[in-house]
Amino acid sequence: MTTTHSPTASPPPLAQIGAIAWVRKNLFSTWLNTLLTVVLVLVIGRTLIGFLYWATTQAKWQLISANLSLFFVGRYPISQIWRIWVALALISTLGGLTWGVLARNVPQLFGRTTLTLLGVVGAIAVLMPAPVPYRILLLAIEGLVVAMAWGGRMIGHRSPKLGQWLAFAWSLSFFVVWWLIAGGLGLTPVGAGEWGGLMLTVFMAVVSILLCFPLGILLALGRQSSLPVIRGLSVGFIEVVRGVPLIALLFVGSNMIPLFLPIGIRPNLVTRAIIGLTLFSAAYLAENVRGGLQSIARGQSEAANALGLNPGLTTALIVLPQALKVSIPAIVGQFISLLQDTTLVSILGLFDLLGISRTILANPQFIGRYAEAYIFIGVIYWVFCYAMSVGSRQIEKQLNTEH
Repeated sequence: MTTTHSPTASPPPLAQIGAIAWVRKNLFSTWLNTLLTVVLVLVIGRTLIGFLYWATTQAKWQLISANLSLFFVGRYPISQIWRIWVALALISTLGGLTWGVLARNVPQLFGRTTLTLLGVVGAIAVLMPAPVPYRILLLAIEGLVVAMAWGGRMIGHRSPKLGQWLAFAWSLSFFVVWWLIAGGLGLTPVGAGEWGGLMLTVFMAVVSILLCFPLGILLALGRQSSLPVIRGLSVGFIEVVRGVPLIALLFVGSNMIPLFLPIGIRPNLVTRAIIGLTLFSAAYLAENVRGGLQSIARGQSEAANALGLNPGLTTALIVLPQALKVSIPAIVGQFISLLQDTTLVSILGLFDLLGISRTILANPQFIGRYAEAYIFIGVIYWVFCYAMSVGSRQIEKQLNTEH
């Protein structure tokens, strides 16, 4: 008869969850990881301590508060600033409505992360070194976004087709905002030479994005075309533009564009810069879209043809939507690059966010305060680029591009 012995009871394994377990596993798992962690902590800690000491004792942040209007609107007439606020209110209204309509099926519109971001934005608006009326207006703009998001969600449940009207409203708002900024038709005209700062940077980036996106799609389709002339012209344009630096294209455009227009028609520098940015970005965007087109299986087109769709409908309804969905990361990356490339227009004499910073630093009162100015505009660029990146990830999540 065989006697079996029950195994000796052993203590339960240590818990492998929690912050301490994560730190032990990822930062101190081996002696090499421990050494690297200690070195990096010392280097990063020393850098942060040095930066905080400089920021609190030596930095002259008065440069920001004294030139806040220049950073944001450049030399735009003070008496017409109200038009910028009206344009911002219009964009915030449409943005809030769009947010609410798109999130109408989400269980909770204002989650913990959203409320945290709204709180941070509100704190920035209150603590910003700006006049009290401007702080109140910023808080009102934030409240407008929240209210319109809530209203958009309620209306979206009752009228799901509201999204179609919102697309039309966004298209119309572009011309309304242009009219508010430039003037005319009852408003005092403000020349493009007086535009500047963040307003000019965002305006050029938005217009260039709106123009280069359809142009890039057409070039990508043209490069895939079976017609030799269209394919040759598309390939020639893409390769020529991609082989020329953007700064050279901007200089050539600013000097040569008037030569191709009738006598007496000379577009301003802002228009010329937008044309250069659009052509440059469209060439790169075309290659991004072409990569998406090539990723679509040929069976998709064959199935569409079997259903009786002609080549145009097959491309517009079957192939292109899937290609654009696949190309979202590359397309948004190109848009972010376009926003950053707007800094080059300062070489042409335009006072964008970087150009107006150079003007401010030329003031004898702020000579040598490069760090403060460039840190400030760097944070602004990072906020806009990160917002575009987050928007891209949300679109991918909604479209399930990872599956």
